Amino acid sequence: MGGPKLSKEEKQILKDFEAGEFKSVLTPKRKKVLQAIAEETFKKDKRINIRISSRDLDSLQRRALEEGIPYQTLVSSVLHKYVSGGLHDIVANKALNTDAKKHHAG
Repeated sequence: MGGPKLSKEEKQILKDFEAGEFKSVLTPKRKKVLQAIAEETFKKDKRINIRISSRDLDSLQRRALEEGIPYQTLVSSVLHKYVSGGLHDIVANKALNTDAKKHHAG
């Protein structure tokens, strides 16, 4: 079975990588900074209690089991991605876009 289709540029990058022509520019100082950022990102220093439907909780627990992680970790990850801009509410964005189109059309 064949691999992914690569462009000419991608093939050249792969060839150069496999030839060992790429070198890391990660300095020990930069590595320490990145490690500190990562640790701060995953520091859990607050506790919350929320009420959700048992149906949603069951779904969360099932998805977490599929991912091989505790469901609290999954919930925390989803919330973090949402507040940091990495996860978007498609329904809310669709409503905003519809309102904007109506506003521009009128």
